[in-house]
Amino acid sequence: MGAQWKEKGKAAVADAKGKLFGKLVKDIMIAARGGADPKDNARLRMTIEAARRVSMPKDTLERAIKKGAGLSGETINYTSVIYEGFAPHRVPVVVECLTDNVNRTASDMRVLFRKGQQGTPGSVTWDFDHVGMVEAEAKDGADAELAAIEAGAQDFEAGDQEGTTLFITDAADLDVVAKALPDHGFTVLSAKLGYKPRNPVDPSSLSPEALEEVESFLQAMDANDDVQNVYAGLAG
Repeated sequence: MGAQWKEKGKAAVADAKGKLFGKLVKDIMIAARGGADPKDNARLRMTIEAARRVSMPKDTLERAIKKGAGLSGETINYTSVIYEGFAPHRVPVVVECLTDNVNRTASDMRVLFRKGQQGTPGSVTWDFDHVGMVEAEAKDGADAELAAIEAGAQDFEAGDQEGTTLFITDAADLDVVAKALPDHGFTVLSAKLGYKPRNPVDPSSLSPEALEEVESFLQAMDANDDVQNVYAGLAG
């Protein structure tokens, strides 16, 4: 939960996949601004791999690349915006958004943060490190510590999915580490930049009711169509 909060509840599969595809399409279009050829565009290459892992239809993927690269004749104007503040019980939160209407998103964020506290730029991000995050699965008992050292990762911890490892990298080394891990016995599942809390709140320090309030807040935030990622300062 520490690096990136993810909804625990089992939402309807079709709805969940639709939201996931929507977020990935935005990521692909933004990445494709740097060029439509993934061989020359590391960010695009990683977003394409993420889309393929969740079985995004090929035509959806290709359409997103063309739109983002300006090859479809359509004008795509997405703005990246970061909001920060606190969930209930002073749990720090960083929210990454991609939006075609900044005013709408700002209004939505004000409403969503009412159950917590919205902060000014820099009020929370100072307590997070901007890092590369590579989630990978070991093959044939590969050793995570050795792989982290050999691939050039800064650290590693248990991943969000059972049996996976999250390798933490310097932001500039994300692509290098993601490319190196397969040579050290790991299958890369996802690779992206994100925010890792420096002083995460221990969930055991919160009552069950308080933790439920925090998770409800994060679920509501994550459900917003303009929200791409929600990073919460929770340990574990």
